[in-house]
Amino acid sequence: MDKKIYLDNAATTMLNSEVLAEMMPYFNSIYGNASSLHSFGRDAKAAVDLARERIAKGIGCKPNEIYFTSGATEANNWILRGVANANRTRGNHIITSKIEHPSILETCADLERQGFKVTYLDVDSYGFVRIDQLLHYLSKDTILISIMAANNEIGTIQNIQAIASIANEKGIPFHTDATQALGAINLNVQEMKIDAMSLSSHKIYGPKGVGALYIRSGLLVDRFMTGGEQESGRRAGTVNTPGIVGFGKAVEICTRDIVANSKKLKSLRDYFIRQVQQKIDMVYLNGHPVQRLPNNASLSFAMVEGESILFMLDMQGIAVSTGSACSSGSLQESHVLKALNIPADLIQGTVRFSLGKMTTKEDIDQTVDVLVSVIKKLRHISPVTKAQVGRLKKGDK
Repeated sequence: MDKKIYLDNAATTMLNSEVLAEMMPYFNSIYGNASSLHSFGRDAKAAVDLARERIAKGIGCKPNEIYFTSGATEANNWILRGVANANRTRGNHIITSKIEHPSILETCADLERQGFKVTYLDVDSYGFVRIDQLLHYLSKDTILISIMAANNEIGTIQNIQAIASIANEKGIPFHTDATQALGAINLNVQEMKIDAMSLSSHKIYGPKGVGALYIRSGLLVDRFMTGGEQESGRRAGTVNTPGIVGFGKAVEICTRDIVANSKKLKSLRDYFIRQVQQKIDMVYLNGHPVQRLPNNASLSFAMVEGESILFMLDMQGIAVSTGSACSSGSLQESHVLKALNIPADLIQGTVRFSLGKMTTKEDIDQTVDVLVSVIKKLRHISPVTKAQVGRLKKGDK
């Protein structure tokens, strides 16, 4: 195979050529520190301010409500710890879900060790948060609700506006990790009643190592890092001017092209899923079949291991993932798939295919052909027999 095929865009994306072109001058021409008062610094600050305006426009907020970070992981840490510490006298209860990104779950676990109480909501078989449980666990001590907009593993898009409305009615701040949703669905924090939102650049064809946290004006959140007055005194450290410039441009492009990109990706994704299910038996789609990210296809293959599929596809020049890139080094089962009550053998046989703007129908056809061959080979040598998985019927788990 001459051409390599990249189907792991949920982990990271290539850098858009328009984005790169806009970033280049800020490496070796306009290289001043954006905090400096001289012309070099003012030029850098103007570029950072423009990026802040572009991102604010992309999600429907004010520029001064955007704070730059090193990525969504930092943004998630900041909002959870910042709200918890700033509101300690008002309450100590946080609500999240069992399928959140590790940067949410591990931060919540750390806050529990510090005396905070955290409720982890269940999800249904499609990955939707149980609204009835949310209503049940709300209390006068609840100081934050944090639910991701779209899941990075299974692609299910949550009913964020409904959840945010519940929080708003109760006067409880609502945060969403929109890392995967940005550029895939329309996001407007005012219309959706969102108080805080985490964003990342490298999921939308921007540079790695830069993200942002939207914080609604008036929301009580402690500063994240000390040692400087950058980001309105709330997040110390010299800002990454080239990265921020690239992030701003990437947001401008992805929100501009959202309809066309989503339409193309959804069509290719659905074609891919149909082809796989027609040509391979005992394969199951995870997440909601319709209300899902347009580029995501999480598939569980019976009688095989996902890592074996990944390595064999990689040998053929096809890049995929067995789950979240942030936890791919772990041997533990996916916490997301476990929360959906998927059987352990199918969890082990799960692969995430995530398409990108450069993916073509020819890429999909080639991937399907290789995948059919790979699954056939792996099942031929598998110690598990069809009789052992006979309980699994097409479309059931």
